[in-house]
Amino acid sequence: MVDHQTYTGDGRDLGALRLSADEMRSLGYRAVDLVVEHLEALPTRSVGGPTPRGELEAVLREPLPRKGSGWRAVLRQVEDDVLAAVRHLDHPRFFAQVPGPGNFVGAVADLVASGMNVFSGTWIEASGPAQVELVVVDWLREACRLPPSAGGLFVSGGSHANLTGLALARHAVLGGPDPNAVVCCSDQAHSSVPRALGVLGLGAGQIRAVRSDELGRLTVGPLVDELDRAAGEGGRPFCVVATAGTTNTGAVDPLRDVARVCADRGLWLHIDGAYGAAAAITSRGRELLAGMELADSLALDPHKWLFQPYEAGCLLVRDPALLRDAFRVTPEYLRDVAAGPEEVNFCDYGLQLTRRFNALKLWMSLKVFGADAFAEAVERGLARAEEAEWLLSSSPRWEVVTRAQLAIVTFRYVPEAGQWSADELDRLQRRIAGRLNADGLATIATTTFGDRSVLRLCTINPATTGDDVARTLDALERFGTEEAGRALGHGTD
Repeated sequence: MVDHQTYTGDGRDLGALRLSADEMRSLGYRAVDLVVEHLEALPTRSVGGPTPRGELEAVLREPLPRKGSGWRAVLRQVEDDVLAAVRHLDHPRFFAQVPGPGNFVGAVADLVASGMNVFSGTWIEASGPAQVELVVVDWLREACRLPPSAGGLFVSGGSHANLTGLALARHAVLGGPDPNAVVCCSDQAHSSVPRALGVLGLGAGQIRAVRSDELGRLTVGPLVDELDRAAGEGGRPFCVVATAGTTNTGAVDPLRDVARVCADRGLWLHIDGAYGAAAAITSRGRELLAGMELADSLALDPHKWLFQPYEAGCLLVRDPALLRDAFRVTPEYLRDVAAGPEEVNFCDYGLQLTRRFNALKLWMSLKVFGADAFAEAVERGLARAEEAEWLLSSSPRWEVVTRAQLAIVTFRYVPEAGQWSADELDRLQRRIAGRLNADGLATIATTTFGDRSVLRLCTINPATTGDDVARTLDALERFGTEEAGRALGHGTD
């Protein structure tokens, strides 16, 4: 017999794709040091930003390597050429989109789950991980006040959770695809909702967007009108999507009123709480999210406001048996892993057969820090947005467009002088944001609300301080003054 394994002088066994124990430890220690150095230095560093494609092509484009170069050189290139071209969503002054603070315990959990390559699809292969997922799902179920009989599963994120929930809604109400199926949602619904419905085969006329109010909330009167209109046109409404924390403004739809409409008409209520549902771990959040417990299905993202590394999403369902009815497929090659009466195969509950052990990071994080620490971190995010609103309201140069809702506030710069058209003011907001993002001190985003371009601040990172918010707003006002002066053609002081 010929042994084709190739041993190298630095402890690598190329045939087995293995490093020696010493080499594994050295690589692991250096990787951990790299992460810790990043976390410790982050507040003093630039938020970062994109690198031009040409520059990255020059340093990263190469033929498929036929021979290995050792982990030290590779990790050095990761540090110097790859991670240097990252905008840090975990930075305390990253206020754009939805920040991703993460936490180190969750990162270590991912290392352990990946290092042991845990397959979390079936009970027979991963009964311990399955039990942990059952426990964590129940913790989330309890925090969101769904009944004890509710359940669910971990998925990659809110987009996946919304797709799974909407597929389940169609199965439960209509029994499967229907060319006349109709779903109603707010015009502030997340982009993943129409995308998921498109994947399910619904066309533009089957997705009815209902206008929102001045705060970005779904309005019940127009919702009822749209449902009646769809039915009158031969459509079959089967689901309403409400939002618990819109991405634009943090708005929470009137969940109890929407639930009442759904109950009266036999419709499925899917709540997209990918952003805001986690606030239910606080007393204030529970008040703001009243009615969320009435959902038939609820999407939430622990990698947002529960501070987990990407990816970590979850779908909670009032009747988890429906998930099994909708998604279980048992071909001959899976008969040996069919779950017994007390066992759970999570591959039967959703789209994925091969699944990461995503529940481990939230389980470890909650056990290490405790739920009270997470609640305090959420409260801190709420407070930072309220501080930002107060600072904005204290300056004549700012107009608050939507007040702080679930740690999001939107606003516009108001020039001191000159005649400005609506389009010119919109362009001014975008130039101000561009100046800040290029500066590197902080990152914010613009969005459109009420047909106007607005600046948007999302403050969920628990490491964000009041000084971070104040410095960011001071810089924005300075850039606003400079850009307004340039637009009027007389420069700045």
